[in-house]
Amino acid sequence: MRRLICGMAGLLAAQLALAAPQVQVVGLFPGAAVISVDGQRKLVRVGQAGPGGVQVVSADSRSAVLRVDGVERSYSLSREYNASGFAEPQKQTLSIARSNGGHYWAEGAINGRSQQFLIDTGATSVALNENQARRLGIDYRTRGQPIQVSTASGTARGWRITLDKVSVGALQVLGVEAVVLEGASPTEALLGMSFLNRVGWKVEHNLLVLESRL
Repeated sequence: MRRLICGMAGLLAAQLALAAPQVQVVGLFPGAAVISVDGQRKLVRVGQAGPGGVQVVSADSRSAVLRVDGVERSYSLSREYNASGFAEPQKQTLSIARSNGGHYWAEGAINGRSQQFLIDTGATSVALNENQARRLGIDYRTRGQPIQVSTASGTARGWRITLDKVSVGALQVLGVEAVVLEGASPTEALLGMSFLNRVGWKVEHNLLVLESRL
């Protein structure tokens, strides 16, 4: 009888484990988290509920506290594991929430120096103005190829260069084509398709998802 009870208890525990939702945090922001519940991904802000009724209690850039079935627990960015308990090779993924102005902003670096980017899928390459290039230590006049660039304001003088390294979060691309424009335009450093096409990107649920290629 004791063995029967123990066996039934073990079976019940296994059934409960199978029934429990698979919850992961795959993106973190101040006041919001991208959560995945049984494969369904959504950006959820603090105080709101996401897939499966999972609530975000608090969130910052390091971790999030989620309430799952009435139980609160702290979650860091998740890694997925296979059935044998070994880590699967994972693509590096970065989820970026759209700002109130409708744009996507990302903190990154050019040649190891920090730079904030405005992500622009309409730009063919990374684009900088000459002041930004100087701050980053880019010798565009010597290393670059002089070109004429068509802009909304007309034609501008520029230089086509190749950046040694461009990174956003954990995503890093070597040898990225860029353009440095004379003057103060563009006012923001643009992260264009010369980077985005090298990593892969998509928009889902108001999130811009960047993903490395294995």
